[in-house]
Amino acid sequence: MRLDKYLAERTGMTRSESRKAVTKGRVMIDGAVCRKADTQLDEHTAAVALDGVPLAGAYRKYVYIMLNKPEGVVSASRDKKDTTVVDLVAADFPRRELFPAGRLDKTSTGFVLLTDDGALAHDILSPAHHVKKQYVVTLDTPLTDAMRRGFAEGVTLADGETMAPAGVEPLTDDGLTVRVTLRQGVYHQIKRMFGVYNAGVNALHRESIGGVALDAALEPGQWRELTEEEAAELRGAAR
Repeated sequence: MRLDKYLAERTGMTRSESRKAVTKGRVMIDGAVCRKADTQLDEHTAAVALDGVPLAGAYRKYVYIMLNKPEGVVSASRDKKDTTVVDLVAADFPRRELFPAGRLDKTSTGFVLLTDDGALAHDILSPAHHVKKQYVVTLDTPLTDAMRRGFAEGVTLADGETMAPAGVEPLTDDGLTVRVTLRQGVYHQIKRMFGVYNAGVNALHRESIGGVALDAALEPGQWRELTEEEAAELRGAAR
């Protein structure tokens, strides 16, 4: 990797600012001053210091962020009118081109995965990989046996499209709060599936993706990076 690119990704400086820092002799590689911004280095092993301060921590090609999306925030990288999920973390990752790997409606809440790993995001979203996602859903009418059978067989939506088999189970005695398990992602899928049975969705909260559960300690709007074990779990699920 070029030195100026490495500095920009590690410090939040622009590429132009990184090049100026190098040419002014502010950067050292493995103990020696380097004044060439296009110097190639091994980002995994090189000891780089800026103004005598080591840039600590291992280089990461990608980042993986677990965000507890609050209601009213849109699942997008940018939006002209509304706050996006990326806006909530952007200050801490100024040089990362982050995007949500899967979307939640503006009114829905819960686990959104933010990353710059396009290959993993593609695999998570691909219908061919059948990555499991679970949701807690509040209905305006109790769950029925017909709904459970229909979800298990594959609901045919009003437009004629048939969904892959899905799971639904009650979480409360009144049948108004349920857990839905999907292995595909279609626009407004859960709302449209329940709509076939004239049931409305009052609230929807994603609680897990690929076996990785949303951290219960995260309040709405809060986030943390995935652990190595969680990232490996997602990669395994996406295979």
